[in-house]
Amino acid sequence: MNGIRTNNRKKIVVVFLCILLAMTALAGRLVYLMVFRSAHYSGMAQELHERERSIKAARGRILDVNGKVLASNRSVCTISVIHSQIKEPEKVIAALAKELEMDEETVRRRVEKVSSIERIRANVPKETGDKIREYKLEGVKVDEDYKRYYPYGSLASKALGFTGGDNQGIIGLEVMYDENLKGTDGKILTLTDARGVEIEDAGETRLNPVDGNDLRISLDYNIQMYAQQAAEKAMQAKEADSVSVIIMKPSNGEIMAMVNLPEFDLNNPYELPEGTDAGSAEEKQELLNQMWRNGCINDTYEPGSTFKVITASAALEEGVVSLSDHFFCPGYKIVEDRRIRCAKTSGHGAEDFAQGLGNSCNPVFIELGLRLGADNFYDYFRQFGLLAKTGIDLPGEARTIMHEKDKIGQVELATISFGQSFQITPIQLAATISSLINGGLRVTPHFALQEEDAEGNIVKKFNYEPTTRIVSSETSATMRTLLEKVVSEGGGKKAYIEGYRIGGKTATSQTLPRSAHRYIASFMCFAPADDPQVLCLVIINNPQGVYYGGTIAAPVAKELFENILPYLGIEKDKTAEDNKNLLQQTLKSDILKF
Repeated sequence: MNGIRTNNRKKIVVVFLCILLAMTALAGRLVYLMVFRSAHYSGMAQELHERERSIKAARGRILDVNGKVLASNRSVCTISVIHSQIKEPEKVIAALAKELEMDEETVRRRVEKVSSIERIRANVPKETGDKIREYKLEGVKVDEDYKRYYPYGSLASKALGFTGGDNQGIIGLEVMYDENLKGTDGKILTLTDARGVEIEDAGETRLNPVDGNDLRISLDYNIQMYAQQAAEKAMQAKEADSVSVIIMKPSNGEIMAMVNLPEFDLNNPYELPEGTDAGSAEEKQELLNQMWRNGCINDTYEPGSTFKVITASAALEEGVVSLSDHFFCPGYKIVEDRRIRCAKTSGHGAEDFAQGLGNSCNPVFIELGLRLGADNFYDYFRQFGLLAKTGIDLPGEARTIMHEKDKIGQVELATISFGQSFQITPIQLAATISSLINGGLRVTPHFALQEEDAEGNIVKKFNYEPTTRIVSSETSATMRTLLEKVVSEGGGKKAYIEGYRIGGKTATSQTLPRSAHRYIASFMCFAPADDPQVLCLVIINNPQGVYYGGTIAAPVAKELFENILPYLGIEKDKTAEDNKNLLQQTLKSDILKF
């Protein structure tokens, strides 16, 4: 009997100890939660009774080099409803449908949807938002927001880019410098009860937004306007598919204008050109992608004779040609089993190196390419920066499409030397020629100059100073002299402006397949020839009728320089004719030195 009592006591003690341990553990857990985790759970409880609405930060503006606003913001509103606070749903539906000009059923679905907060429409004009506020509808929230606005519509559209519905950059500089421009959104916090209804007299907690900084770029509104108007005139006159213009400072790579016709309206970037049949959603998106495409950086082409500037520079730098060298052009040159003709099929006859460049004579440049050899020529491609991207501060830059080094035979070498059988981007050509005529330093083409706060104070400067030498200053000076003669006496005469010293080079190339007989007319020029301050590249794609670069692209560049040079304060040289004679004497003197 005593044994049974003893066992019962033991059982009672064990149960008691278990209960004691459980209570101790529970007490410990409560202490842990109340002391060590109180902040965490207090925050969670607070979140259950808080409703958060965003306050959009104003996106920084994009300013041209002189401070003209190219991209800014307009005040708009976001209209939302809070289901648990709506007391007169039919009144809310009717008012919102009327003021927002929306289908009543669409509004009804959103108003009747059970959610903490439901957006009805964003980017609503401020005037409309103010009208909705006047209704004083319970459960309807009107929050101020910003919408990107471009005061000049299609100006430099493919360079500037645009933003989406959330004010995030989509293409162009808007996406490249999104982090600098976008700022930090704020918040509005309101307290609610367990049913999600806002507690009266609880007030709101606001975390104010931090607006984005401004971006000042090298693009000049006036120069962009000159370029866009001249390009539009040329495109219409020649019924061309597209026209591209790049205007930049050859000394440092700053881009003063970039035209890609046809441009599009930045304030309506999802609107296709009138008469375009979009078809499916996928087809529409593809058409939009093409409309937004920046041909100056996204597309490659055969540069044709403008590339002869690069071949000539490599040949001079390598020492395989001199100004005293003479050539003979019968209208063609035979390379291996290929008869490669000159543009002038009757031939240029006897000519020196300067005349060969002025005549844009293919046999002369084939000879230079063969003298250089594939290995040397390829090394100069790399030295000049042609095998890499330029590093321009725009997204989607394409690379040069070039033969592999071991695949360059004599025929390929011959065609490369006068700008065929490979492809580069217009910006690569402009940057490389700038580097060859600025004294020999490789430049990085770019737009961004500095980031500024709202008061105009500099927050950050963008550094693109040229540092890498790609040719000697002597070769660079010789090329400037030779290219000045191309405009004063050679194929670029239609770009000549009395009183100005201008260097340049024409080009006419074909697109693939050759059987389609589609051509690209282009012209590159710079001024003043002895101290280049501005370089211009004009490309006319698929012109109808006459398609030679010297005939139709050079006059466009001339018109541009007639406006741009005085605007930049580059005065006419009063001794222009003396300079022309001096140029001829300099070339003769250099020839005698060799």
